Amino acid sequence: MQKEYDFVIVGSGLGGLACANILALEGFSVVVLEKNHQIGGHLQVYSRGKSIFDTGVHYVGSLDEGENLYQFFKYFGIIDKLKMKRMNDDKFDVIRFQDGSEYDYAQGFDHFKNTLIGYFPQETAAIEAYCNKILEICDKFPLYNLRVSGENYQMDGDVVGLNAHDFIASITENERLRNVLAGSNLLYAGVRDKTPFYVHALIMKSYLSGSYKFIDGGSQIAIQMSKAIRARGGEIYKYKKVVSANYNDEGHITEVVLENGETFKGKQFISNVHPSITIDIFGSERFLNVYKNRVQGLENSISTFLVHITFQEKSFEYLNHNIYQHHIDDVWGGIDYDKETWPQTYFICTPYISKTSQYADSMSIMTYMNASETEKWSESFSTVAEPGKRDAEYEAFKREKEAKVLSRLEEVFPGISQKVKAIHSATPLTFRDYIGNKDGSLYGVLKNSASPTRTQINTKTRVPNLHLTGQNISMHGILGVTVSAFVTCFSFVDKEELIQKVKNA
Repeated sequence: MQKEYDFVIVGSGLGGLACANILALEGFSVVVLEKNHQIGGHLQVYSRGKSIFDTGVHYVGSLDEGENLYQFFKYFGIIDKLKMKRMNDDKFDVIRFQDGSEYDYAQGFDHFKNTLIGYFPQETAAIEAYCNKILEICDKFPLYNLRVSGENYQMDGDVVGLNAHDFIASITENERLRNVLAGSNLLYAGVRDKTPFYVHALIMKSYLSGSYKFIDGGSQIAIQMSKAIRARGGEIYKYKKVVSANYNDEGHITEVVLENGETFKGKQFISNVHPSITIDIFGSERFLNVYKNRVQGLENSISTFLVHITFQEKSFEYLNHNIYQHHIDDVWGGIDYDKETWPQTYFICTPYISKTSQYADSMSIMTYMNASETEKWSESFSTVAEPGKRDAEYEAFKREKEAKVLSRLEEVFPGISQKVKAIHSATPLTFRDYIGNKDGSLYGVLKNSASPTRTQINTKTRVPNLHLTGQNISMHGILGVTVSAFVTCFSFVDKEELIQKVKNA
């Protein structure tokens, strides 16, 4: 007899792993199915010439003792096993402009506020109003504060319609201060007339509450989560690409079908795949047209061009902070970039590698790229699990883009080109193939302050035993996805008791 699991989870991104961990802790039998050769979704790393590169997780917030993500990781049983390096207290992020001026983000609310007031002494009231608003908004998201309140455990109050750009503009006339406060908006692919302030607020508060880098790569989160799942009896399989599902007469899923014809039976199914891909996998005829059209019509956040540089030995000092570089006057403008002057805005970080510590082994640079730029190769596909080849023109396209990024980098670090040993890159196609969405979107469904309810996707679907989790449900990012996993699991576990277990961990 084929085993029937309590839960079959499709996709091993953090959302799938977190659900598996929660449910295994509650005594359910779980199996996680991953199509790639590596688990973890955006937590995946890869190596080139002995250098380790993160694809998505370059730093994480809320990891000071007692903070929400710290507590979630403690509950999962992994916090003591993660190797982390705390970032610079006085400047974990630096917002830098074309004229060379730099503004440091310090850790902790008071330190952050006082540092900013040092730059803008005439703007004390605006800076205090900004910090107070962040705290006020974050307090309205119970789960981020390890509370549950009735059915509305994701957010309460009329906060989801407040626009980030508009709120920041409302507290000060000072253009430079506005740009500094919104200067790290690459963290959520900020769009001036769409990004809600709550997205900005939850992310800012997270990083102000303990910013850390993962020593030797962020994949250790996925590795430790998978060990915890297996220790609790759960199973995880790679190279298992789910392509469809079989149903009984009542419209319940009985099993998922893999590309190779293999099947996995389950009582409940959780998809950690983008909702529009989930509809394709589980059969579009099973969903109402109005739901299908809404989900498949939702705009995704923009994709990225990610450049990895390997340095010659001991040639470049490790930076214990990140840089958000803007070559334009408006920090919201980089998303609608001009191809000629691209990249206009980008993120720079040096991973912390234990063997080189004082010196950077490598540098990662992320900038915006529209999926339309790689459209001509969209029929191609290439991962380690399903190897494919792209043509010489694609490679030439990448080389040209890498050269543009390197030339921009010279403006920030003159002479850096001489220190480079190797350079390689990932395009929207790379992210599409590995993460499994349609356009390589970095942060999934784009939240919109103008129509907040339209971009909210329920964890429950019309298929009675199919549920959703991941970055499209609540919020993206390590913390947002972890929270969304709890929201998904509230359908099966008493939420008050579950959150109490997290608090008592």
